[in-house]
Amino acid sequence: MIRSVLFATTIAMAISCNNEGDKVSDADTSTSVTPIVSLLTDEEVKEGWVSLFDGKTTAGWHKYGGAPVGSAWKVEDGVLHLDANQKENWQIKDGGDIVSDKEYENFHLKLEWKIDTCGNSGIIFNIHEDTAKYEFPWMTGPEMQVLDNKCHPDAKIIKHRAGDLYDLITSAPETVKPALEWNLAEIKSQNGTLEFYLNGVKVVTTTMWDEGWKKMIAGSKFKAWPDFGTYKKGRIALQDHGNHVWFKNIKIKEL
Repeated sequence: MIRSVLFATTIAMAISCNNEGDKVSDADTSTSVTPIVSLLTDEEVKEGWVSLFDGKTTAGWHKYGGAPVGSAWKVEDGVLHLDANQKENWQIKDGGDIVSDKEYENFHLKLEWKIDTCGNSGIIFNIHEDTAKYEFPWMTGPEMQVLDNKCHPDAKIIKHRAGDLYDLITSAPETVKPALEWNLAEIKSQNGTLEFYLNGVKVVTTTMWDEGWKKMIAGSKFKAWPDFGTYKKGRIALQDHGNHVWFKNIKIKEL
C-alpha cells in the first residue's frame, strides 16, 4: 500500500501536471538496461518469457530515481529479500522502492512473493519515473497489494487487502496464503484490459483509461495526484513499505 499522508508540496507539484495519459516528461529519466541471466525453461523462452531476476544479483533493477539498488535489498539463495532490520522513517535504510530498468506497455508479469508477519508491500506498474514531479512510484502507477491479511491493520480496509487493485478494486475470491508462505502473483495488461491473478485464480479484472476508470480514481485517495493511472506504459516496482518481503521467479512476457 502507499502512505496516506499527503504532503502539500507534493500535491502542488502533481496538480501542476496536466491529466493526459501516455505523457512524455522533459526530465531525463533514461536508465541503461542491464542484461539478466535467464532462469527460464526452454519452453518458457519459446513462449516469449524473459527473466527479470537472475537469482544472484539485482541486475535489471535500480532504485526509483536512478540510483543503484540499495544494500537492504539482498539476494539470498535465489530470493530477493528486503531486509527491514534498519528503519529509516517509514521505509528501510538503504532500501527504497526499486524499479525495472525497462519500461513495459502490454505485458504478462509473473512472480512469487512472501510477506513477513503483519507486513505490507506492493507490486506497482505503469510507473512514470520522474522524481522532479513524482516523489514515489505510486503517484503514477497502480498497485497490486502485498499484505498479511491476518495481522496488518490495512486488512480491515476494503480495497487494501492482498491481491486488491489498491484503493480501487477489491479482489475476489480471497486466495492469499498466510504470512511467510509463498504466493504466485500475476498481472496482465493488454490494450487497457487489466487482470490480476493470485495463486492461479483471477481476482481482479477491469478496463483502464475509460470513463469508469477515471471515475474510480476520482473516488479514491489517488484523486490528489491527477497523473495517477494515466500512463499507458512504464516501469515495474517492488515496494519498500518498511517490512520484510521476499520475491523470486520474476518473469515477464510482452504481449
